[in-house]
Amino acid sequence: MTGVALAEELLLLAYDDETGKATTSRIGLDLGMAAAVLVELALAGRVAYADGMLVVTDPTPTGEPILDGVLSRMAADTPHSPASWVQRLRHGLRDAILGDLCDRGVVRDIDETELGFIHVHRYPAVDGTVEADARRRLATALTGDDVPDERTAALATLVAASRMEPALRLDGAAAVNARSRLDEIAGGAGFSGTVSLEESVVRPSVALVIAALGQAIDAALGPRA
Repeated sequence: MTGVALAEELLLLAYDDETGKATTSRIGLDLGMAAAVLVELALAGRVAYADGMLVVTDPTPTGEPILDGVLSRMAADTPHSPASWVQRLRHGLRDAILGDLCDRGVVRDIDETELGFIHVHRYPAVDGTVEADARRRLATALTGDDVPDERTAALATLVAASRMEPALRLDGAAAVNARSRLDEIAGGAGFSGTVSLEESVVRPSVALVIAALGQAIDAALGPRA
C-alpha cells in the first residue's frame, strides 16, 4: 500500500487549500470517496464481485486505517451489491478521512461559529505534498499518451465518475479534453465499460463499483449534461 488512500486523494483534490472548503458537490464527493475505498480494496485483493454481491475474499488488514475500517465492517456484515455498499459507506466517511488527514498533519481543522451557535469546520492545507503528487500524476496522464499506472488510472476513473473534472484546475486543451481523456484512461485500464466477468476478478469488480457510482451520481445530481 502507498500510505495514502485513493479516497484521501479524491478529497484533497476537491477541497480548496486556502479556504479549506469543498469546491465540488458534497454528495458527489461522498459517493466518490465511498467508491474509492471499495475500488482500492478490490485492487488490493480484499473484496471481489460474486453472484451480484461485493464480498470480502481476504480480511487481512491493508495497514491503512480508512481501508481497514471499511474492510472490517464489510467482513462483519452480510454481503451487499456494489450499489448498496456505495450508499452505505458514504455516511460518516468524510469525517473519518478528514480526521485521519488532520492526525497526519496534511490539513488542519478550523472550528468557527456562525450566528453564535452553528459550528462550521474548515480544513485548509498544511502539507501540500500529497495533493501535489496526485495532481502531478493526473496531469501527466491527461496530457501524455503513455498508459498510467494502475493507481493513477483508478484515481482518474473516480474523478470522471464523480464529475470532479473542474477540481483538476486544468487550462487550455487539457481542460477541453479532460472528460474524454479520463474516460479513455478508465476504459484502457478496464475500470469502466463492458468487462467480462471471466477475464479477471479485480477489474470487473472495479468496473461494477464505478458503474454503481455513476448511477448514484446520476440519481443525486441528475444526468450529466
